[in-house]
Amino acid sequence: MSTITTKDGTEIHYKDWGPRNAQPIVFHHGWPLSADDWDTQMLFFLQNGYRVVAHDRRGHGSSAQVSEGHDMDHYAADAAAVVERLDLRNAIHIGHSTGGGEATHYVARHGQPQGRVAKLVIIGAVPPIMVKTPANPGGQPIEVFDAARQALAANRAQFYLDFAGGPFYSFNRPGAKPIPGVIQNWWRQAMMGSAKAQYDSIKAFSETDFTEDLKAITVPTLVMHGDDDQVVPIADSALLSAKILKNGTLKVYEKFPHGMCTTHADTVNPDLLAFIRS
Repeated sequence: MSTITTKDGTEIHYKDWGPRNAQPIVFHHGWPLSADDWDTQMLFFLQNGYRVVAHDRRGHGSSAQVSEGHDMDHYAADAAAVVERLDLRNAIHIGHSTGGGEATHYVARHGQPQGRVAKLVIIGAVPPIMVKTPANPGGQPIEVFDAARQALAANRAQFYLDFAGGPFYSFNRPGAKPIPGVIQNWWRQAMMGSAKAQYDSIKAFSETDFTEDLKAITVPTLVMHGDDDQVVPIADSALLSAKILKNGTLKVYEKFPHGMCTTHADTVNPDLLAFIRS
C-alpha cells in the first residue's frame, strides 16, 4: 500500500500505476467514494500508455479517518502533497463531482502556480457553488444538504444503498435497469470511509465557492456533464463554470446521469483521451 503523510500528520493512500516517464493523469474521486471509483478509467489510460495516479481523500477509502480537515483547502493540499511526493509534472487532472471541486481548487491554488499542470477535466462537478445563496439564486436550498446529513447520521448504510440505487446513476428513471454490481461497489467504497469525514464533506462540497478558482485557471479545461444529472444539476454547475473559465470547453451528454464515468465509460473514456491528446 502506497501512502504519504501530510504536514498535519494525516496518512493519505494512493495508487500509482504505469511507466514513471509517461505523462501522468491524476484522478480526484467523488463523495463519499474512493480512488477505486476510477478503476475503469485508470485501466483504460494505463493501456494507452499513461501513468495513472489516484488517492483516497482524507477520511475516505483507505486513507486515515482523521477527525479534522474535511474542507477544500485541506483536500487540495493533500492532493498537492501526493503530486509533490511523486514529482508529477505536465499532469492532467480529472475530477468527478466533489473531486471536480477538489481538482479545481488544487489547480488554481497549487498545481498551476507550480507549473505542474497541463490540462484539467471536471465531470459532473460541483463548481462554481452548489448551495442557494443571494449571489447564487439557482442553487439548491440548504435543506437539501441538511436532509443528506440527517439521513447519513440516522442510517448511513441504507442511505447509501438508496442513493446509489437511485439518483446517482439515474437508476430511478422509468425504464432504467439497475446494475447490482455497480450499486454494491458504490456502497462498498462509501462504507469504507469515515462517517464523520463524509458528514463534514457535505458542507465542503455544497458551500465552497469556487468562482475565484475558476477565474484563475488558464490551462485548457474540459467541462463534462450529463443533462440528467440529479445530484449536481447542470444549469447551476457546468453551464456556469464553462462561462467563467478562460480556456474552457463544455461538453453536454444527453440523458447521462451523475455517475456517467461508470455507466457510460465507453463514451466518456474516448472523449477524455481525445481531449488529452488534442
